[in-house]
Amino acid sequence: MNFKETLNEKTARIEDMLAKFLPKEEGFQKTVIEAMNYSILAGGKRLRPMLMEETWKMFGGTGGLVEPFMAAIEMIHNYSLVHDDLPAMDNDAYRRGRKTTHVVYGEGMAVLAGDGLLNYAFETACLAFERAQNPSEYRKAAQAMTVLSRKAGIYGMIGGQCADIEAEEHQENITEELLLFIHEHKTAALIQCAMMIGAILAGADAGQIRAVEKCAWNIGIAFQIQDDILDITGSQEILGKPIGSDEKNNKVTYVTIHGLEKSAEMAASLSNEAIQILSSFPGRNPFLEKLVEQLIGREK
Repeated sequence: MNFKETLNEKTARIEDMLAKFLPKEEGFQKTVIEAMNYSILAGGKRLRPMLMEETWKMFGGTGGLVEPFMAAIEMIHNYSLVHDDLPAMDNDAYRRGRKTTHVVYGEGMAVLAGDGLLNYAFETACLAFERAQNPSEYRKAAQAMTVLSRKAGIYGMIGGQCADIEAEEHQENITEELLLFIHEHKTAALIQCAMMIGAILAGADAGQIRAVEKCAWNIGIAFQIQDDILDITGSQEILGKPIGSDEKNNKVTYVTIHGLEKSAEMAASLSNEAIQILSSFPGRNPFLEKLVEQLIGREK
């Protein structure tokens, strides 16, 4: 089985796993649950839960402790997309080839759907405590919950989104330092979260967890640089969303600062360093290394 076939197989398995954790569409709150599920079932790469699981495997993880966190991080990622697409944010009408949540359900319900996904993510992650078999697993779940909370919050993704919104209003004041802050918090933080939780739940030591955090930082920054590149060079048919939104919103990106060629070189360098870190661990995961490599050369 080649890499693409393996990737598709793993993605399909994650899709099946996610479906088991989604709330039932019933009761007087049925509409907001439908909007939540509409967002999370719209497809996508399932990158964050996949990175979490593959890192967990790399460190010898076994059992079902990781699954609630895999579902939780995908819910958090999708809540951020629902809110990003809102007219008050990026004002995008299409995501993954489908109409965005606010276009289908209205702005108010889309806000609630995002809120619902964020809250339900932590409700789902808490299921790990029910699956814990011993005190060690309880401690791992607690440590993972701390990472999940911080990387998704004001010192992680939300902090990056805050800086991003303010930067849009003052484009002339954006420095490369500020742009890096936005990227490492808005994008890299959840990738760090995914891989760190995978390592934590599998029993990695403190030094290994720090190395994984650095590796994921590289992946996140490179991923965002590639995203900026694709916003210029990609097509709506391939990406499943409108291109040129950065230019439309007057966003300063790595491409506007460094140009396409230099940005591509930066992404490749970060990717190579990340793969070197992964290859330094005793339990190497060739699929994970290939996944990181493919992410930077992706077309969507």
